[in-house]
Amino acid sequence: MTGTAARESVARTTSYATAQEAVDLLADRGFPVEAVQIVGTDLRLVEQVYGRLDRGRAALMGAASGAWVGLLVGVLLALFATSGTAAVLLLLWGLLVGAAFGALAGVAAHALSGGRRDFVARSQVVPQHYDVLVEAPHVARARELLAAGR
Repeated sequence: MTGTAARESVARTTSYATAQEAVDLLADRGFPVEAVQIVGTDLRLVEQVYGRLDRGRAALMGAASGAWVGLLVGVLLALFATSGTAAVLLLLWGLLVGAAFGALAGVAAHALSGGRRDFVARSQVVPQHYDVLVEAPHVARARELLAAGR
């Protein structure tokens, strides 16, 4: 992008893909796309709830993430193993110990939460609209190209 030049909206849509298509159309027609921004506006937080979080699920989730950490430690230790068998045993040891500590940490974290968040969810910020903004000196040309392209 070029500095902090003033920008104006040349297109507004509810779909990011449609905003991308507008920029692609401009690019195909030789427009200086470095003068363009796609900006999501009217943001809202959407949290998708996937299920209850009980002690068992907390232990399972903790074990899964702990296993990855343990596997990484096992790989690092296996680099210095003197035999293939020792390397495999170090990998397995890291995986199992990591999973065990992860499960304990998951259960402990769940217990410490005091039941304030007994569900599993994923949050994301979702724009309601996408504006295609163009630097002021290029606005007229962008509008012309977009109008001709439709």
